Amino acid sequence: MNFKIKTMTIDDYAQVYDLWNTIHGFAMRSIDDSKDGVEAFLKRNTGLSVVAIADGIIVGTILVGNDGRHGSFYHVCVKEEYRKHGIGKAMVTEAMLRLKAEGINKIQLVAFCGNAVGNQFWHAEGWREREDFNTYDFVLNDENIIKFNS
Repeated sequence: MNFKIKTMTIDDYAQVYDLWNTIHGFAMRSIDDSKDGVEAFLKRNTGLSVVAIADGIIVGTILVGNDGRHGSFYHVCVKEEYRKHGIGKAMVTEAMLRLKAEGINKIQLVAFCGNAVGNQFWHAEGWREREDFNTYDFVLNDENIIKFNS
């Protein structure tokens, strides 16, 4: 199968968002995954995120960012009918090289427990599932901040 990997731009958003909505075991957030949210992410992490294109359409994505110490992968996916052709591995490899060029030497990602396909992929590729720490999430909105502070 012929495909190419390119830098994701905000012009890709409509196709990317449509793809994300087809992926099982995938979670999206209304603010972060809005066009404005993705545009802000891409600006903060210029040139790191990638899409895969086959048959003239976007069939895979990885949002790639870093905090100066760790790289992070978000929304790693390949359209179901395009899986098992090396697209995921090619995107991950390209994203790794981009992070390495930024001086980043460790990558983390979240794969939801219910995302069997995603978890199988990461395990098969030799990624280590961490069990030595907990992750916590807090939604930053006025109501939660006021509640936290009271």
